[in-house]
Amino acid sequence: MDAPQRIARTIATEIGASPGQVVAAVELLDGGATVPFVARYRKEVTGGLDDSQLRSLSERLTYLREMETRRNAILGSIRDQGKLTDDLARAIAGADTKAALEDIYLPYKPKRRTKAMIARENGLEPLLRAIQDDRRADPRALAQGYLGESVADVKAALDGARDILVEELSENATLLGRLRNFMQAEAFIAAKVISGKEQAGAKFSDYFDHREAWADIPGHRALAILRAAKEEVLTIDISPDPETGAMRAEGIVAQAIGDLGDAPGDQWLRQVAGWTWRVRLSNTMYIDLLTELRKRAHDEAIRVFGRNLKDLLLAAPAGAKATLGLDPGIRTGVKVAAIDATGKLVDTATIYPFQPKNDLRGAEAALLTLITRHKIDLIAIGNGTASRETERLVGEVLKKLPKTVAVPTKVVVSEAGASVYSASEQAAKEFPDLDVSLRGAVSIARRLQDPLAELVKVPPESIGVGQYQHDVDQRQLTKTLEAVVEDAVNAVGVDLNTASAPLLAHVAGLGPSLAAAIVAHRDAQGAFASRASLKKVTGLGPRAFEQCAGFLRIRDGSEPLDASSVHPEAYGVARKIVAACGRDIRSIMGDGSALKSVRAEQFVDDNFGLPTVRDILSELEKPGRDPRPSFVTASFADGVEDITDLKPGMSLEGTVTNVAAFGAFVDIGVHQDGLVHISQLADRFVKDPNEVVKVGDVVRVRVTEVDVPRKRIGLTMRKDGATAERGRPAPPTPAKGKAKPAPRAQQGGQGSFGAALMDAMRKR
Repeated sequence: MDAPQRIARTIATEIGASPGQVVAAVELLDGGATVPFVARYRKEVTGGLDDSQLRSLSERLTYLREMETRRNAILGSIRDQGKLTDDLARAIAGADTKAALEDIYLPYKPKRRTKAMIARENGLEPLLRAIQDDRRADPRALAQGYLGESVADVKAALDGARDILVEELSENATLLGRLRNFMQAEAFIAAKVISGKEQAGAKFSDYFDHREAWADIPGHRALAILRAAKEEVLTIDISPDPETGAMRAEGIVAQAIGDLGDAPGDQWLRQVAGWTWRVRLSNTMYIDLLTELRKRAHDEAIRVFGRNLKDLLLAAPAGAKATLGLDPGIRTGVKVAAIDATGKLVDTATIYPFQPKNDLRGAEAALLTLITRHKIDLIAIGNGTASRETERLVGEVLKKLPKTVAVPTKVVVSEAGASVYSASEQAAKEFPDLDVSLRGAVSIARRLQDPLAELVKVPPESIGVGQYQHDVDQRQLTKTLEAVVEDAVNAVGVDLNTASAPLLAHVAGLGPSLAAAIVAHRDAQGAFASRASLKKVTGLGPRAFEQCAGFLRIRDGSEPLDASSVHPEAYGVARKIVAACGRDIRSIMGDGSALKSVRAEQFVDDNFGLPTVRDILSELEKPGRDPRPSFVTASFADGVEDITDLKPGMSLEGTVTNVAAFGAFVDIGVHQDGLVHISQLADRFVKDPNEVVKVGDVVRVRVTEVDVPRKRIGLTMRKDGATAERGRPAPPTPAKGKAKPAPRAQQGGQGSFGAALMDAMRKR
């Protein structure tokens, strides 16, 4: 089987597809097609692979191609050494991971001069073979025959023979594989506080004497331990059970030597096996498992970050309404920006209702003027410092509005990343004469109107919906988050005539340079009349047009279908469908009843299959539909503005701000998110918090615990008032020498928020 076939079969198994589907998708991606385009407009070619499958395919394709390159390099190196045999070539061809390949290559890998090399130069390899061949002979007696100028005594001779065997065992691919499997199944990870670091590392106190199975440790807990080790608060050990594991590991090494009895030679070989494990291979396994644990934890953290980012980007938009954005502050004042329904900045102000100025009357007057002057429909209040005080101020202002003025809806909005955008080059270009602090108020207002359009201007890592994001592989994090943004933008679609350059840059097939060219063309020539007029943009060729056209929308343009997700290449099919209904295209778009008389099978031809035709019918029924949910807001309780106002038993409404493996964080309006532990999310067993909640959800919670000194809030969404997670088996009692019981945060049950919050330490 050649490399492309091997890769296609491997990926097909992993993503639940056929090799043919994988081959077709690879050809499209290699040809320059984007994932959103292939997922939406090439369903017939790929057999309907979705964007998630295609992302996994793309990622694995890169890994497996790199592995094939490495496989060929290893084959070439061994062949050049004149050591390539048929069995070795088959072993290399059968290796299914990079680690397995490197294990096979170890004996042939060029290396610096080793103790084993020196021993061989001193003529001690025959001594090792003699011991292996004649187990009944005393190794010390055999060693007498190998003394000389370079080998002073029996001990030196046996040490040399041992060094040769240790190297051979350390380069035995089969042995390394068995040991790795053993360690992955049996090893424990243990953390101990470094003496004298107890106070400085108090935030890691849950791990000062921690031990659990390596295979079971969740990624967020592993990342906490790894961070503590990096900060030199903890030491980490990864090893099998101290009472029985080391003996079993030494036994695995001994088996690689052969069947060992009790003869003198057998005893010496068994001692070498133990030495090999303790001095060489235990450290090799530690490094391997630590590396794998770090990758596993990074992958989980990145996956959680990506999922939360997707939920945030696809949060419900409030829509095209005149909005007032407030960026709260105390000493520096509250920054206010008014934007019209299109997001255009129309007015700004800075008010000082709090200390030290306490200009409450002036602040109320300014807000009343802005609301009435610009016919404000929505008021977006940042959730940072002085948020609740500002919300209370706005509430008082709304009571004083004339009865002839419609009362706007006030909404508390996450301001995460707003300050990053304010100081960015993009913000400077957009508002060159506006104070940086006022730009933040504009961003807060716009992210209420359309979260997706505004949040794409902020680096994803600055939005604050991840865990340990600065600890993980930054290249992989960036790649994953960019893919999430691209998929979200293309799932919603983009208005070609109003979208900003940062938003257009994420449309399939465009990128920053073409996005800038589109905006420049729009500024110079006016609004685009049709998708086809995109072809006039400098630098936008046929390939880019093919990739991007279906994701761009033109409202009220010369071509009605331009407002839909129907791709221009399929306009002919759409018109055949419309003709079959006997109606004008403008009248039929959005009229589902008119389309019931036709069947998708009638319009299938050599170019467009059933999936595409069904998509066209669906789009004609609801053209340009937004996949995002309807807009709802959380109402914070009056009089509950600080953590000290909370009491156990309070029922409150809040917004989910972050979802982790162990639960969800909820903003209840007290400047400190509370934690709904996974055991408190529902009146049933919950394996994954995302089964129940996602970022942006408005939820009803009940306060269970309040720890004011440590600013920790425990919440529950359970309705039964139970304190233990129903349906979840109790953790087993650890046997002697096994892992100790996990903290309460791992076991579930009310009161577990403290340890879970420890797990949740995040750098935003």
